[in-house]
Amino acid sequence: MQHAQIKADDAVEPIVYVVDDDEEMRESLLDLFMVTKKRATAFSNGPEFLESADIRAPGCLVLDLRMPGGTGLDLQQHLTLAGSRMPVIFLTGHADIPTSVRAMKAGATDFITKPFASQDLLDAVDRAINLDFERRKIDAERDGIQSLVDTLTRREREVMYAVVSGLMNKQVAYQLGISEMTVKLHRMSVMRKMQSRSLADLVRKVEHLQRD
Repeated sequence: MQHAQIKADDAVEPIVYVVDDDEEMRESLLDLFMVTKKRATAFSNGPEFLESADIRAPGCLVLDLRMPGGTGLDLQQHLTLAGSRMPVIFLTGHADIPTSVRAMKAGATDFITKPFASQDLLDAVDRAINLDFERRKIDAERDGIQSLVDTLTRREREVMYAVVSGLMNKQVAYQLGISEMTVKLHRMSVMRKMQSRSLADLVRKVEHLQRD
């Protein structure tokens, strides 16, 4: 079974990636996702997935825990080290508490034991896709704010961070060793460049940028 590489820019809809060495399970899951109008593609192992899939694409990964040539946990770790934040849903017929805890601590969104109800998996996929959407929305807003911060001079950044920490103009002037009038001028420039009409909005943007 061949798979054309899917690029993130081509992903009009989220992609449900399936990685499972059981061909019958793969086909069953693809049928389920097709019937429920979800875009999906399947792979028999981790290396095949990594070679053909775009780990930056929006969507989620439905991953078998035990596979020859590398476990699902190994693939999850590889994705994490590669900087992927794709939500992972584990499927396994050999569930145990230590393994499930390890998977969840590593960022898995769900851990489902075979056999499972189709609706339980569909619900888990919906949760994962929604999580991915929200993460991407937050990342996009953070990137937009960072692009505004990049337009500030070093002194304007110093003034901005001092102001959003709660310091008054006079206190900022004393801390930076500049005049209060200079602080006011820098503050006006910061508000303009950061596209903020109020101090509250500026504070929100800075907090959003610093949020994990």
